[in-house]
Formats: sequence, C-alpha cells, structure tokens
Amino acid sequence: MTADAAIRILVVDDHPLLREGIAAVLQGQADMQLVGEAANGIDAIAQFRALRPDVTLMDLQMPGMGGIEAIAALRREFPDARIAVLTTYRGDAQALRAIKAGAAGYLLKSMLRRELADTVRSLHAGRRVIPADIAMAMAEHVTDETLSLREIDVLRLAGGGNSNREIGQALGIAEDTVKAHMKNVLAKLHARDRTHAVTIALRRGILDA
Repeated sequence: MTADAAIRILVVDDHPLLREGIAAVLQGQADMQLVGEAANGIDAIAQFRALRPDVTLMDLQMPGMGGIEAIAALRREFPDARIAVLTTYRGDAQALRAIKAGAAGYLLKSMLRRELADTVRSLHAGRRVIPADIAMAMAEHVTDETLSLREIDVLRLAGGGNSNREIGQALGIAEDTVKAHMKNVLAKLHARDRTHAVTIALRRGILDA
C-alpha cells in the first residue's frame, strides 16, 4: 500500500515510551502511517489542524489540557474527527464522558499490542469500538443518577481524609450542606459509607486515582 492510501494516525500521550510503543506496533502495519505525536491536548489540537489525521489516539490524563477537553474541542471544530481514547481506566463513568465528548473508540493501554491495529481500522471504517466489559458497565449504570460537580468535589475531599467541617471550609459551604451532599452521594452510588463511596467512584472513573 502506498503512503498516500495508508490510514494516517496522530498519537497523543504525555509518556514518550508509550508513544514509542505505539509507533513500533504501527510500523508493522502496511496500511497505517504515524504522521504526528503530541504530549497534551493543546499540542493535539495544533497537530490535528496541521496534519488532519484519519484517526487520533488520545490519552485522557495529561498536563495542561486533558483528553476529554481536547476531544470536545476537536469535535466542535472537526465534526468528522475519528478519535479513540487511550487509557488505563476501565471505569464506565470515564468512558461515558469520553464518548459524550465525541470519542468513537475506547482502547485500554493494556490491550494496545493485541487490539490497536483492529481498533484503528474499525474507526477508519466509521465504526465505534468499545470493549465489551466497559460497554456492559456503561449499560449497567445507564439509569443511575450522575453526581453533580459539587458532590464530586465533596467526595474527592472526603477521599483525602477530610472531615465534614474541613470539606465545608475548603468549599466555602456549611457543614450541614456537606452532610446533605454526602447523603446524596451515598444514595446515588448505592454505597454503605463514605469509604465505600470513594472506592466505587475510583473504580468507575468518577474520581481519578
């Protein structure tokens, strides 16, 4: 296959070793060409504008602008952009955020060697690619109430070992308001207590590890 006909790929990740690993996998694919690399969301948008790749592989956790923001920005400017998330997280909440932002694929870093080439081809052909276990987790929680941004802030501070009073001081709200938010969090996550709630939120990607 000629370079002109190959699927042109942009890789966005702040770890050079991971980008090198992806490049090594792509080198073995006659129908693919790595055309650019970026280390954060801002670089990714600039590279996309310059290169117009067929498929973009986007990490979520990056300094500066993260992957979710970058995906949303790219899809606003380039509605036809085909983007797959690269992540270590299996959480349904994070996957749902990425898909709502405009990602068409979700690729776990642990699956790169086995799944990368097929994922790129499927995305280029216009299909969505979501691992079965993540799709099942998303379906399982699709009717759940989502946590508000304030509830997530309360839960994150609780996960850091802060008391209700300390959480209230940090957020500038009354202690009783913190208790009300935490009660809502426990109900929405079906959690026994705040420790259980934090564990659930980390597993589902509501909180970052």
